[in-house]
Amino acid sequence: MKVFLLACGVVVGLTPHARAHGDEPSQASCLAAVAAARELAERLPVDDASRYFAERDLQQAVTEAGNGEFDDCLEWAAEATLEIKQHRHTLAPGESPNVRPAGQ
Repeated sequence: MKVFLLACGVVVGLTPHARAHGDEPSQASCLAAVAAARELAERLPVDDASRYFAERDLQQAVTEAGNGEFDDCLEWAAEATLEIKQHRHTLAPGESPNVRPAGQ
């Protein structure tokens, strides 16, 4: 099992072992991390505040990937994953997110 987890980490590019040997994050590892975090986010209700913030982090991750900044992309994907797993933002019962449309 340990070998399997290490192999998964090397593929995604998140293990310190991979970084220590000079392996740079790639677009594939970035997109895999974003997909995994997005899958977690989609398990939360649409109006969940943590999902909202995680989706913003994933949006930034994809932007970084588009700029060729795959290490930053992995950091934003990791931040989104933490947001979801730790459920950092919650709303009181009956409260809804007050998000203004872009440009206002």
